Amino acid sequence: MLETFIALLFAHALADFVFQTKWMVDHKKKPTTLLTHGAVVLVFSQLAMGRIDSVEIIILAAAHLVIDWVKTRSNQDGLAAYLIDQAAHFATIITLAVVAPQLWSTGWWAAQSASISHAMLLISGFILTTRAGAFAIGKLMDQHSPPADEQDGLPAGGLSIGYLERGLIFVLVIAGQAASIGFLIAAKSILRFGTVNENRAASEYVIIGTLASFGWAILVSLTTVWLQSLLPALEIAPPRP
Repeated sequence: MLETFIALLFAHALADFVFQTKWMVDHKKKPTTLLTHGAVVLVFSQLAMGRIDSVEIIILAAAHLVIDWVKTRSNQDGLAAYLIDQAAHFATIITLAVVAPQLWSTGWWAAQSASISHAMLLISGFILTTRAGAFAIGKLMDQHSPPADEQDGLPAGGLSIGYLERGLIFVLVIAGQAASIGFLIAAKSILRFGTVNENRAASEYVIIGTLASFGWAILVSLTTVWLQSLLPALEIAPPRP
């Protein structure tokens, strides 16, 4: 069941956060755009699972379309709507993994189950940490007007910083060096000191964004490590002399 869940999670991460363009998001109310996104979900789910003959995967893609259709019709675009949308997608993935756990074992990749599942999980975790986190933090910060000091920064500078810090946190947690995250916090505080020293608005804006970004990255990274611990250990052959 776990391998089935990870494969579907991998497909979801790619379809929703890598191959869904901003244009698709902005025009998802159009039936053709929504169906195109659904086709992307279906194709990646089939490829990740290693099966093209599964009715269950077609039902999953259809459920994904229904969830997205409901979200677009609700005209809600805040953090709560985003989290509810993703929770609904995760619920359908978990449900399918429970109802049809055999999908993975009967697919093309079953012979290389352990190595492929580990790779899919790490890639999914990285995407959800960085890319999905960017959407979540962005929607959170939309509730706050950035101070003048933030508006005068580099174009998309804050976005890039967020990607980098969450990516570094993911790597550190996966490598078992979570304690080093403290150095990232210290380094960012020092670099930001001149900006927020006597500007309360800028200080609060940076603190909210930083804590949210670090919190998201740590939570997703630790969840990835936990799921990884449930998978069969990889058997790595010793190097030849």
